[in-house]
Amino acid sequence: MTVVYVETDPAGEVTLTSAEALTFARKTPQLLPDGGAATSREVSGPPSGSTEGVVIGPLSGAAIAALGRLGVSVIHHLDHPDLAEYSAAAWAQAIVDVAPESGTLLASGTPRGMELMAHAAVRTGARMAANVIACDDEGLLRQVHGGTAYERLRLDGDLQVLTIAGHARTPEETTPVTPEIIAYDLTVAEADLATRAQSTEVEAADDASGLTSARAVVGAGRGVGSENGFAEVLELVDHLGGALGVSRVVTGLGWRPHAEQVGQTGSRISPDVYIACGISGAIQHMAGIEGAKTLVAINTDEESTMVQRADYAIIGDLHDVVGAVNEEIVRRRG
Repeated sequence: MTVVYVETDPAGEVTLTSAEALTFARKTPQLLPDGGAATSREVSGPPSGSTEGVVIGPLSGAAIAALGRLGVSVIHHLDHPDLAEYSAAAWAQAIVDVAPESGTLLASGTPRGMELMAHAAVRTGARMAANVIACDDEGLLRQVHGGTAYERLRLDGDLQVLTIAGHARTPEETTPVTPEIIAYDLTVAEADLATRAQSTEVEAADDASGLTSARAVVGAGRGVGSENGFAEVLELVDHLGGALGVSRVVTGLGWRPHAEQVGQTGSRISPDVYIACGISGAIQHMAGIEGAKTLVAINTDEESTMVQRADYAIIGDLHDVVGAVNEEIVRRRG
């Protein structure tokens, strides 16, 4: 059995990263231990419609419908007054209470998903692997060192606990099903409520949903020159109907809001095309753009990491190059 912890946003919608994790669970073959030995055998993945989800707190009709389209056959709905505010210990125990004794328990690799799966692994005595991106007959493949390297591993024991790296899979819907919803009469231990969130505030400026879902992202780094140097880049974003992503240096200098930051401490993106303008390619930034299908670099330094890693590179001043691209787009569109 595969059980996935599903995160929902304040509007009650299933988050993008949870949709990715559910797609991973549905389409990736499981690796189950062979009698507790150090090696594993490949078994067929979850049969169609057998992936189960866990939702803590309110469960909206929109979430139920979305989970059905993502192939979730059963929704374990965990709702209790003591779970209204986030508590890692209490939430993890609630998840453990509905987790399978054998199979896979997983979540997306968000801060909350990471914390809950770590607690769940400790409480079940299971092995855990974080930032998994693939699973095949060679074992699990996961990102390490901020996404700059990969590691192969196998997990023994009857239950494996995983977090799935952001954008390891593109969300894919399947033939819709009507999930069975199972509610529980929960008992929450007082000891598990010793630490819990008192309030959560999300500012509109921190909304990065447009960035993480954009098919085209134009990146801007220190090379723009100043907080007034984004005109050409923003015009290109508008032409492409995409989103602006920036480096940590840019947000650190206060030129753009943190919601636009791409990288290990910002958003991880997987657009069809990422155009990096004046970005050298620090390790943290490269980790955030690993999911990009095509990488275009515009930079004056032909030896920079971004240029070396790019599918296409243009050596030149970004203002001149992007300005010329904008002019050509306008000309061709008449």
